[in-house]
Amino acid sequence: MFRRIGDKIVCYARRKSPWILHFDTGGCNGCAIETFAVLTPRYDIERFGGLSKANPRHSDILIISGAVTKKIESRLRRVYEQTPEPKAVIAVGSCAISKGVFHDAYNISGPLDRIMPVDVYVPGCPPKPEAILQGLLKALDVWRERYKI
Repeated sequence: MFRRIGDKIVCYARRKSPWILHFDTGGCNGCAIETFAVLTPRYDIERFGGLSKANPRHSDILIISGAVTKKIESRLRRVYEQTPEPKAVIAVGSCAISKGVFHDAYNISGPLDRIMPVDVYVPGCPPKPEAILQGLLKALDVWRERYKI
């Protein structure tokens, strides 16, 4: 019985403090700069409980920006597999969503949703930090719904 109560407490604590990993796959880095702006005190994602982490094994939400190249595809899949369940994935920018300006490039493997399941799309080239913050809040809702207490 104590194990069950302990599991509920840990689950409740994780629901209130998701950890975020930003993975930039390349491109012009416009989306990366805007995503870093969301993680700074001006937009303050920490007021919603989010915290930026650098290790995929400790993160709950993946923010992926940039065009997915053929060289980075296997690394991106490994990062996705290392992230524990439940997890949410956000595709930021038109390069991650639909290859953007790189749609005819020979080294681009495809949009992000062909490589892994994507929960939230944030369109734009680059999207505004407010749009990324709104997408992150939507991903928080999706991620919290996956917890069943």
